[in-house]
Amino acid sequence: MSLFRKIFGQKSDHSHESIQNEGRSKYMPEVKLPIDERFTINFKANGGKFLYSINDQEVQDNLRQILKENDWENETALVLDDRLSEKFRSFQIPKSFKTENSTYFLSTCEFLIANDGSLLISSNQIAEKKLKELPSNFIIFATTSQMVETISEGLKGIKNKNRDRIPSNITTIKHFKACDDKDFLSYGSSSKNLYLLLLEDL
Repeated sequence: MSLFRKIFGQKSDHSHESIQNEGRSKYMPEVKLPIDERFTINFKANGGKFLYSINDQEVQDNLRQILKENDWENETALVLDDRLSEKFRSFQIPKSFKTENSTYFLSTCEFLIANDGSLLISSNQIAEKKLKELPSNFIIFATTSQMVETISEGLKGIKNKNRDRIPSNITTIKHFKACDDKDFLSYGSSSKNLYLLLLEDL
């Protein structure tokens, strides 16, 4: 995936798109952006913040930045995934299995959905909790290989990965900023302040 190496040197996502379409007849089909670019554009439009890493050391450095920026170094995190506790054990994060008194939720996700910039999660990440029961701050660790085009592809992926026991409580997180009262499409949704630690693994 070359997007993340290219993106930091460009002025904007839209300039790249317009260059690709320059000189094309208006009757020709639109050039479809690569899956990683579409996810990035849609995720950022939803209000998400992502930190791209090319190796595990950068993931650790980026997590440290997030914690420092928000003054969360000594704050309790809701951590339901033991693998993340092991991965970030050097941080000595005060952990809890309860949402009460947890400042942020540290988790993984199932898939990253390109066509709407959402994150697909299940009971593997949130057990049987509802989104509104979780802290308002999320730090999600994911890899570029988890990107799929649509929610339908993500659901198929979940089924294929868990043939013996399909997880329950499957949902998407899409709103990563305070909802605009005038935006009726986001009315009643559980918006989250979301950071995505994205590791390049392709």
